[in-house]
Amino acid sequence: MSVTPATEPAPQGTPCWLELGTTNLPACTDFYAGLLGWEYQPDDSGYLTAHTDGVPAAGLYAFPDGPPLPTTWTLYLSVNNVANTAQRVTMLDGQVAVEPREIPGQGRLMIAADPTGALIGFWEPATMWPFAQGGAGAFAWADLHTTDGKLADEFFVSLFSFDTEQVGDGIDYDYTIWTLDGPSLLGRLRMGAEFEPGTPPHWMNYVGVSAALGVDLAATRAIQLGGRLHAEPFDSPYGRIAVIEDVAGGVLSLVDTSRRTPIAEEDIGTAAVDDPYDD
Repeated sequence: MSVTPATEPAPQGTPCWLELGTTNLPACTDFYAGLLGWEYQPDDSGYLTAHTDGVPAAGLYAFPDGPPLPTTWTLYLSVNNVANTAQRVTMLDGQVAVEPREIPGQGRLMIAADPTGALIGFWEPATMWPFAQGGAGAFAWADLHTTDGKLADEFFVSLFSFDTEQVGDGIDYDYTIWTLDGPSLLGRLRMGAEFEPGTPPHWMNYVGVSAALGVDLAATRAIQLGGRLHAEPFDSPYGRIAVIEDVAGGVLSLVDTSRRTPIAEEDIGTAAVDDPYDD
């Protein structure tokens, strides 16, 4: 599958950017270049835009000096007005973590926690904003792992008018897909006993690998590059998946969407769920 760049403004609530903040930018850039083939274009501030097949796929930046922060991937959703979104987040019992601010010539961003505590970014682009999706080295999917599925669904449905579809049984396996006028955009998983007690709500982001490489070889490559596995490669209805940790501690899922395996009805609620916070 080839990388697909955006050709028109993304509807509100659509994934539009991935960003890695880290205390070890050189090590992370080398790791992802070796793993995903990313090439980087720096700006004057040192912010790096990663490209796959010539299309922007993610941003990487170094945390400013100060107390050390964990290397973290942040997903951004497209909005028309971040100031209005910040107000609505607060009205819906979320919390603004990073106040709306302008990135000159590019747009405005804001980061907030939903009412269950997971952080999510919001991006108001000033111009057409290309974002690689659907191919090797490109964004493939994201799902929210949370302790309160109903509350998370209600928050994002109110914020973006998503429709929800339950794909589990809603009890032993509670996973909803959020759609907008048809297309599936994001997933939401209620964390169960398979997660360590106290695991905080968080987003899991998925980046594609080519069928020629495959997830198994990509996972091996991640280890060779100094990373480690949080979950060995496994089959799913969405593709073959592995969860990796980069050299600085950032957690990301790799997926080969050409390898889809349906889950038998009797296995619903028993499939392993990967916990990036379980060391």
